[in-house]
Amino acid sequence: MKQTINKQKGFSLLEIVIAFSILALSLGILLKIFSGGLNSAGVAEDYTVAVQVAEGLMARAGTEIPLVVTEESGVISDKYEWLLVISPYTFNTEDFGLTPSTAELFKVKVLVSWNTRNTQHRQIELTTLKLSTKAL
Repeated sequence: MKQTINKQKGFSLLEIVIAFSILALSLGILLKIFSGGLNSAGVAEDYTVAVQVAEGLMARAGTEIPLVVTEESGVISDKYEWLLVISPYTFNTEDFGLTPSTAELFKVKVLVSWNTRNTQHRQIELTTLKLSTKAL
């Protein structure tokens, strides 16, 4: 009997094609994951800036901006449009066992909106109540 000795060294063309296909699919998935993470980081940054703008406007209400019925708007950094609405907040004091006082409540609402890079419209709204003395 004659034995055949296989002296093949290296990989066949089919093995190389399969290996490159697996590598290409893996790299494609990894790039998709990284680009999604970068996109999420950009969206989070936009929301952070919008919340800072809204909180800054709320802090100004009652100090720099008087607590009177008003509606103001503006644009910050050519991107973030804001709207500040101050309105009286009324509730029945008798329901809470309170007597009318020399103070009054105002509802302060701040709406900040912007467009993302892919022209998707986003917005946040913050609302709070602020106490002011009544004008006598």
